[in-house]
Amino acid sequence: MTCRRKLFVLAGEVSGDLHAAGPVRELLAARPDTKVFGVGGRKLAELGAELLYTTDQMSIMGFVEVLKHAAFLRKAIRELKAAIVREKPDAALLIDYPGMNLHLAAFLKKQGVPVIYYISPQVWAWKERRVEKIRACVDRLLVIFDFEVEFYRRHGIDAEFVGNPVVEELAELKFAPKPEFLARMGIDSDARIVGLLPGSRKQEIEKIFPEMLGAAKHIGEQGKTVFLLGRSPHIDPALYDRYLREAGIEPLDCTSYEVMRYSDLELVTSGTATLESLCFAVPMVVLYKTSPLNYFIGKRLVKLHNIALANIVACGLLSEKQAVPELIQHEANAGNISRKVLEILCNDAVSSSMRRELREARGRLSSDSPSRHVAAVLFEYL
Repeated sequence: MTCRRKLFVLAGEVSGDLHAAGPVRELLAARPDTKVFGVGGRKLAELGAELLYTTDQMSIMGFVEVLKHAAFLRKAIRELKAAIVREKPDAALLIDYPGMNLHLAAFLKKQGVPVIYYISPQVWAWKERRVEKIRACVDRLLVIFDFEVEFYRRHGIDAEFVGNPVVEELAELKFAPKPEFLARMGIDSDARIVGLLPGSRKQEIEKIFPEMLGAAKHIGEQGKTVFLLGRSPHIDPALYDRYLREAGIEPLDCTSYEVMRYSDLELVTSGTATLESLCFAVPMVVLYKTSPLNYFIGKRLVKLHNIALANIVACGLLSEKQAVPELIQHEANAGNISRKVLEILCNDAVSSSMRRELREARGRLSSDSPSRHVAAVLFEYL
């Protein structure tokens, strides 16, 4: 009789929960007796993982916000360490979320627990000194961008490119033909469709959504336009509704992926959504806005010219070229946003060129199933 194996998982954000679910599902299909515990969201909970903390609790963004929640985070770390000592996991799967994950990686290493880090910290963008901690504490580094392999090789670390889970996850989706979608939503076929994806965090919506809606109001005055809104299921609908009432805009609600699939252009908050949008080859304007102090600190730490993953994949890590426009901080205002959107919508050549460049970039993300690859690594340790 084999003993029950245990896997500690830490996925502190909604995207991390989604990316962790694939490998864990593969693992449990073969070894259903494996105990999975740690931090995650709805996807891991649906698979039966025992969650000590959820992504809703852990999704804290920005230097200032982390300081505000320092007491809570210290408590969470203490309790997670206690659970690791109590449960004695056979391996740990850490997903992105570097602030907490790298701290716990060192603790896990001291406890003799093998550490598999999937979706590595973006040390190529900022905080490059974290490479030393990765070298010291991580047993297997599984990366999702091909350029990361060479970056880590220069620092004496063997990283394995497993492909990008976004491609894998989107491949499982099914969509109705566009005419069918338009008929279902009551949209005229000659209307322009602009998608709104204001983010999956409360702070993002508070900072960016009002500017999106201000731009939408002006865009709507320039021609027949329908707006699609992709709400995050993790955000209280009342937050969206408050801003919608103030702006006097009534977009059509649909899933975020429907926004990406059917929009002629979308306004999207920087993050994983820009990578998903790249996979749909949808023209986009990327927005980002944070508190003045967060921006002041981040501006001095981040080394890249572009922050959108869509641009980093399409144009290269250190390139100043942009496949899609980025409007950051004070530039992300309603006037600038609407002007940039209309430049693209009113010029078929610009829009077509953007779609072509995004389609070409998508090929750099593909690989055989990342979930199976990561699960195979977990099997080695379990």
